[in-house]
Amino acid sequence: MTLQNRVTPFGDIVAIPQRGMMTGNRGIIHDPATKTLLNRRWSSKAWLICTCEYKRRRREVMAGRSWTELFFLDEAVALAAGHRPCFVCRRDAALAFRAAWADARGEERPTAGAMDAVLHRERLDHGRKRVHALPGSPSDLPDGAVVAQSGVAFTIAGGRAYRWTAQGYETPQEIRHADGLLTPPSTLQALRAGYRPVLHSAIELSNLAKEAME
Repeated sequence: MTLQNRVTPFGDIVAIPQRGMMTGNRGIIHDPATKTLLNRRWSSKAWLICTCEYKRRRREVMAGRSWTELFFLDEAVALAAGHRPCFVCRRDAALAFRAAWADARGEERPTAGAMDAVLHRERLDHGRKRVHALPGSPSDLPDGAVVAQSGVAFTIAGGRAYRWTAQGYETPQEIRHADGLLTPPSTLQALRAGYRPVLHSAIELSNLAKEAME
């Protein structure tokens, strides 16, 4: 049975057979007896992005009450949904994210809780995904930023747009306009300041092929 635990760039949690590179959580939002989601979609402002492997520990998905395992196609999708790197299992990434966040804002490096508070305001609008105004052309966005166009999400990398689908990313294309930005503005600033998210191999291979042809 396909569990309802895959996260879209719009932050929705859906039941699709897509394999995710990253896992993460928003607290406990499931019933372990039925392995189904509760009505709420978060129980904490700490929305995390975790590694699928940590110290050789194996977890049975949705089996306990510690946290609800969610999955993302790659880190760009997780960031767009409003998550941030975990300081436990992805400490190096979390430190790099926090440093880029601080550099972009010209402030002292914030606590995890302070970043979570900002992200919570930026990712939600009355309980629904907040779509932000797009600061310029999609092609000018840093790698890993995600935009929305006609209800579809596109991850930007190398100036090209990769459409997110339930099956994975499609062949890249160029888009000149978008309806808005899914990646929270503070996260976008961190990307501009040098944070490099883990992108799906389909994007990495496509970019390598593009570079080889240039």
